[in-house]
Amino acid sequence: MTGPLNMKVALIHDHLAQDGGAEKVLNILAGMFPEAPIYTLLSEEKNVNKYFKNRQIETSIIQKLPGGVKHYQWYLLFMPMAVEFFDLRAYDLVISDTSSFAKGVITRPETLHICYCHTPTRYLWSDTHQYINELKYNKWFKKIISYVLNGLRIWDRAAADRVDMFIANSKTVQKRITKYYRRDSVVIYPPVETEKFTPLDLNAQSAEEKYFLLGCRLAPYKRVDIVVEAFKSLGENYKLKIFGDGVDLSRLQDLAGGASNIEFLGRVSETEKVQLFAGAQAFINPQEEDFGITVVESMAAGRPVIAYRRGGATETIIEGKTGLFFSEQTVSSLVATIKEFNSADFNSQEIRQHAEEFSVANFQKQLKDFIAQHYQEEDRK
Repeated sequence: MTGPLNMKVALIHDHLAQDGGAEKVLNILAGMFPEAPIYTLLSEEKNVNKYFKNRQIETSIIQKLPGGVKHYQWYLLFMPMAVEFFDLRAYDLVISDTSSFAKGVITRPETLHICYCHTPTRYLWSDTHQYINELKYNKWFKKIISYVLNGLRIWDRAAADRVDMFIANSKTVQKRITKYYRRDSVVIYPPVETEKFTPLDLNAQSAEEKYFLLGCRLAPYKRVDIVVEAFKSLGENYKLKIFGDGVDLSRLQDLAGGASNIEFLGRVSETEKVQLFAGAQAFINPQEEDFGITVVESMAAGRPVIAYRRGGATETIIEGKTGLFFSEQTVSSLVATIKEFNSADFNSQEIRQHAEEFSVANFQKQLKDFIAQHYQEEDRK
């Protein structure tokens, strides 16, 4: 790592209670700074063992509270205070990897705090009305929640002022940082382990072997429902495989209604995921993502993407070369694009080459250069 040999570094992460894109970024950061402790509100053993076994993990008081790990949402109001309790006086560089509370840590004036921001907290800013509307509570309880979120919103805005430098994970997020936090940022796209994937020749696939692929955490905002509806209407000649798990699984299975061309695979291993990407006609991305790691993983496997024309997908997909877009988040718009799609129009090697722009090596180089530049600037003050 570029910089003074005695530079002490700490990594701050929101929580280790799930396994998603932010945790993959933290894993790369942990590899770049092998001696850095990881501070987080709470951690679940299976997630720590997957990426961070034998690492120093410092959790907050929430870890020890009743239900603090399994039902951490109960302690939402305590999270700002819990983050502020972390004592980071010993560190020269603090890197927060966050979409919510981690950026609110308090550091010394001499400490450089760089925030790798996946998004300004969605339920406080861009998605707050959708979040409240989707809650399964009566209108009076929703009013109470709105009041609580208002207080958290004030804290979140103040917490953003504690950051010295923001890095946005996409241009989409960069715009939100400007709007909600009134802060400048640079874009460094998240690292994707492109080396795991190898394009395959699918010309020998029979009609029965051909399928489209979708994979994500199954939650309502991911809009997997429109994909299920689309393939129900497309019929037997269009097969869909869905990997992933989540709160929306049972609803989506009911929606599929036992359609023989739609298969729910549940959680899959990394090896299985690599094989699924390589064998798919195309990967389908129906949601608006801040970046969208699975989109790039599909391209790393040489497979094109059919994506909703919003968010990070518009920054990673080259229309007509690495994928196609549908412009409305509706069943009819998606169906029309799937019918237009022809895998013969795409070159697997060209798609793979484009995906390399988002490799781990590129991320590491850009981040190292950024830290070196700004650490030296702080040192000169």
